Parts: sequence; structure tokens; C-alpha cells
Amino acid sequence: MLLTASLVFQGLAILLLGRIAWTDFTTQRISNYHVLLLLCLGLGTLQFQSLQSHSWLEMGMSAFGGVALFIALFPFWLLRKVGAGDVKLMSVTPFLVGGSNLAVFSVLLLIFAIATAAVIKNPFVLPAGIFRQYVQHMDQDGVVPFGVPISAATICAIAFQMYHALVVATSSGILEQLN
Repeated sequence: MLLTASLVFQGLAILLLGRIAWTDFTTQRISNYHVLLLLCLGLGTLQFQSLQSHSWLEMGMSAFGGVALFIALFPFWLLRKVGAGDVKLMSVTPFLVGGSNLAVFSVLLLIFAIATAAVIKNPFVLPAGIFRQYVQHMDQDGVVPFGVPISAATICAIAFQMYHALVVATSSGILEQLN
């Protein structure tokens, strides 16, 4: 039951992250409402996982990671190098992926950030339809929608976590016991 609830919350988080990525790409804005919903989904997922594992260490590591990311990125927002929505989204990410998956998330974020930088430098590699969207929505100042690689990396990290949870559940016989 806890596994199912956790997977539902993670699925909802993936859908919301997709919406955030699209909104950030088209408007360069990340809504506080969406970030708050992600935080609630992340806390709910961590709650279910903590009850299942009988350990609150994952929630503590996530809280520490979220605070550390906020403190580390806040000066960049003050210098106008990163948007406020990006800082808030990065601060919520540890609650979504969990403290133990932050290394996976970091590697994925690096890959997606490099891919985003490559697309920004050379947008002609995009297919024609996406290129038109890119040209239509790209700000004159060349603002990079950093919420897109953050969301993509988070989606992949959550999907990896969901896959791992399902593999463990099927190999341990939990799903057979539920049927």
C-alpha cells in the first residue's frame, strides 16, 4: 500500500515537472504554486518511503540537501545569474529524488545542462518545429530556461527510483503477496 502511494505521488511529480519545464521554456517563469505542489509531493513520497523503511534518515538528508542548495544558489540569484524560480526548484529537488539519489540527479543535471548549453549555442540542431518554438519563446537577452534541465534531470532520477522500487518489489515477492 505504501509502495503504491509512493509511486502515485512520484508519477504526479513527473507530470508536474513536465508542466514546469514547458512553462519555463515558453515564459521563463516557474510558479511558486508549482514549486509548493512539488514540495508537498516530495514530502509525501519521502513520508511513505520512511514509513516503509522505518528510517527517517532519507528525509533528514533531503532536508539538509534542500537547505544547502538554497544557501549555495541564493547568492547567484542576488547577482542575477539564476532566476528565483530556478533556485526554488533546485531547493525542492532533494525532496523529490531523496537524499540517497542526489548523486544520480547531479550527474543527470550535468548532462542535461551541457545539452542545454549546446542547444543554446547551436539551435539549428533542433528539429524544425521545436526550432520555431525556440526562436519564438527565447528572450532577447538570451535567458536560458534552466528549469528545463532541472526538470529533465529530476524526471529521470525519479523514473530511475520508481524502476528500482518496482524491481525490488517484484524480486522480493511483495507484489505476489498483494495479489
